[in-house]
Amino acid sequence: MNISRIRNAFPILQRRNYLNSCSLGALSDRAEERLHDFVARWHEYGASAWYEHWWGLLGDLRGRVEALFAAPAGTVALMPSTSACLAAISSSLDWTKRNRIVTTELDFPTLLYQWKVRPDAEMVVLQSPDGVHIDPQQFADAVDDRTLAIATSHVFFTTGTIQDLAAIAAIARRAGACSIIDGYQGAGQIPADLPATGVDFYTAGPLKWLCGGPGLAYLYVRDELIPTLEPTITSWFASQDQFDFNAGEFRYHADARRFELGTPALATVHTALGGQEIIDEVGMEAIRARNVMLTDRLVDGCRAAGFSPRVSDEPASRSAVITVRHPDPAPAVAHLAHRGIIVDNRPGVVRASPHFYNTADEIDAFLEALGETVR
Repeated sequence: MNISRIRNAFPILQRRNYLNSCSLGALSDRAEERLHDFVARWHEYGASAWYEHWWGLLGDLRGRVEALFAAPAGTVALMPSTSACLAAISSSLDWTKRNRIVTTELDFPTLLYQWKVRPDAEMVVLQSPDGVHIDPQQFADAVDDRTLAIATSHVFFTTGTIQDLAAIAAIARRAGACSIIDGYQGAGQIPADLPATGVDFYTAGPLKWLCGGPGLAYLYVRDELIPTLEPTITSWFASQDQFDFNAGEFRYHADARRFELGTPALATVHTALGGQEIIDEVGMEAIRARNVMLTDRLVDGCRAAGFSPRVSDEPASRSAVITVRHPDPAPAVAHLAHRGIIVDNRPGVVRASPHFYNTADEIDAFLEALGETVR
């Protein structure tokens, strides 16, 4: 990995110690060039740019995301957001015989809100015994013949803990339920062979570790499941005969595009491709290895300085989302920003999220400045 060349591709790194990729991945000059190209073609061609240039980019992005997930062609849909993914999934499931959703207190609220507002849904929210993990056995104990789905995260946004997707998928399938995984915190930092895990649905997007910006999400649907599902939240992009403009007949796309909800955010399609190209060139195994090095240094440094990181005690299940307990996190983050170090805060913690483009020196500078906030 040529770290100097990689860092030169991300202009913010020349001005800031940017350790906040779990909120928003850094923008690369390659993504910016693609965005300028989008604007230029809009000026030059207007709507005809769709036919000559833009339409093909949608297929390119789906294909790159499928390769990222080691997934077959036709298993990824482009969506507006994780919320839209969950709504489309929910509308495609049969609620008449099963209505129990098993989720956890450590999951991002969006994953819970989807079911909370359904009067016909029964929710089981698993509690973490240590505030960091959920044991797979807890899912197994909660699932029964009333369970429609296990809905949980690949990586918990609260603690950065990586869950065992294969174990969760197997638990759901044995009970006749499906597995719905929010992968937004994981995609781009944790390698994932989704068909090998057996998960039924996996949502992700370019906002964070994939360095592609906001306004877009990805929905993976297990290949064998696609023909059996007919979402009732739909659009013309979900139609098999999209450009027939036949209002009298609707036929679902044969592949995962049957879940798509209208014209994607094309500007983000461009920036997402720019970010994805860099992720693909560096490679997920190399990204994971470098992030492990950076986060091990961060966790060890926090402990040496007297801080208490809220992270998994099992290094293999620890991601690059590092939350550090702090008595006054918001002013601490403001102090760090004054020092040119960009992190974030959540209730009771300062959150740092280094990525492959960061350096050990940047981790050390963060630790020094964090220490200043309690002295």
